[in-house]
Amino acid sequence: MEIRELAAAFYALIKDNKIAEAQDKFYSDDIRSIEPMPGEHSDVTGKAALAEKYKWWEENATVHDEGMGDGPKVHGDQFAITFWIDVTMTGMDRMKMEEVGLYTVKDGKIVEERFFY
Repeated sequence: MEIRELAAAFYALIKDNKIAEAQDKFYSDDIRSIEPMPGEHSDVTGKAALAEKYKWWEENATVHDEGMGDGPKVHGDQFAITFWIDVTMTGMDRMKMEEVGLYTVKDGKIVEERFFY
């Protein structure tokens, strides 16, 4: 699958809130996920570690509203998607934030996701 096709299919699943399906279908077993924050989930590798990261998110985030910008934007072996979210994290005030997810593809699988916010 060409990167533009992969990026479009991944984007469509995420937009339909089928995150687990998108990860199962498109993520490498050795996926690396990098967040610009300190803590145990700031840099994880592997589907099991990623599942723990998302479990932590589900347990600690109250999402009031969320969405995606147009996309994906493709360049070389990478593509980017813009997200926005209105969220309250445990112990924090409600906040609205925007982030960019940058995805790197190798051999037809996403090998890295890196977030900027």
